[in-house]
Amino acid sequence: MSWDFSTEPEFEAKLEWMRDFVRTELLPLESLLDELDIDAIDHALKPMKEQVKQQGLWAAHLDPEHGGQGFGQVRLGLMHEILGRCVLAPAAFGCAAPDSGNSEILALVGSPEQKERWLEPLLAGEIRSAFSMTEPDTAGSDPTLLVTRAVQDGDEWVINGHKWYSSNASVADFLIVMAVTDPEAVSHARATMFIVPAATPGITIVRDVGSMDDPSARFGRYGNHAEIRYDDVRVPADAVLGGVGNAFVIAQHRLGPGRIHHAMRWLGQAQRAFDMLCERATYRYAHGSILAEKQTIQNWIADSAAEMQAARLMTLHAAWVMDTQGSSAARTDIAMIKYFGAKVLHDVIDRALQAHGSLGYSSDLPLEAMYRWARAARIYDGPDEVHRQSVARQILKGYEAPADHVPTEHVPTRQAAAREKFSFAPDS
Repeated sequence: MSWDFSTEPEFEAKLEWMRDFVRTELLPLESLLDELDIDAIDHALKPMKEQVKQQGLWAAHLDPEHGGQGFGQVRLGLMHEILGRCVLAPAAFGCAAPDSGNSEILALVGSPEQKERWLEPLLAGEIRSAFSMTEPDTAGSDPTLLVTRAVQDGDEWVINGHKWYSSNASVADFLIVMAVTDPEAVSHARATMFIVPAATPGITIVRDVGSMDDPSARFGRYGNHAEIRYDDVRVPADAVLGGVGNAFVIAQHRLGPGRIHHAMRWLGQAQRAFDMLCERATYRYAHGSILAEKQTIQNWIADSAAEMQAARLMTLHAAWVMDTQGSSAARTDIAMIKYFGAKVLHDVIDRALQAHGSLGYSSDLPLEAMYRWARAARIYDGPDEVHRQSVARQILKGYEAPADHVPTEHVPTRQAAAREKFSFAPDS
């Protein structure tokens, strides 16, 4: 079966518009990110969002009936590669996490009432959302271990628990909370998702957690990661999202396409660093010649180009499999791009930073921030180690132990079989 990543000229024109828009409108605003609060950023982005909508590129990850464009994963991947060059670009195009993933869940399993109350204003950019799953005392890579509980009490559910890294929670209007509803059920059917308005009594935002990408955890920053306490938080029965016990399955639907988009955004960010590396090589003079004439720099450029090309083809192939065969068929491909793409992102940025020396280490260039952002890629949406394990397990299913544990490629055994098959005597 042949792969086809081609797109029609009309869509190529949209991609070209996106490249120019990110370069001329969004990258200048990104340089002011540390100076502005979320309200100022929203004000600056508002007219840009209108331009995106006029181009028919808003919330492109959703089907047309839900306000999106229905482009498919390959086209979405090509779009996200461009958006990856600027940290603010996803917000300007209506596909920033966690709102994008939450809108996909609502579109997939939300009731008509839930879609009207939450999905429509979310897509309109009128409200924000958070996804509250990760807990400080259980492994985030294994959501079957969650301990936050939701207990049914008449026509209500009562939620108690402790979460953190609930992205955007401190500025969200509602949260999608993953809580255990049946501790005795099989591991993948223990938890349920709930839509919880942020103003519900019992919700306490403890803090925005400081991290490498935002050490000061300044309140209101895009991408903040909140620590939250849920103390006897009561929600009605219709707050259940997608049915009781279905949280794990729903989460997998949410994470599959998201990992493809992550990987393509990483490529956009890596390409930005690569451009800086190559530009630096053309003029920086040291030890008798410009950097472009140094073999080490040449190796960095060649290796980076090859690694990015490999990651790009792997990611587009995963997107193509999802488009043509469904998310289950793309499971192994998606796991591979998650850890391979994260490594490529880190390595390319690291080389670019090294080539710029102290300038790269300074905040006069975006490389130091890009380097910090890149480190998180090996952790979120599942750590690299879990995805490697998943890939290995899937591959090993296609193999079985040889008889008597003699390797299939054992030369003496092959020779004996060949002599018998072709009637060769040992001394012939």
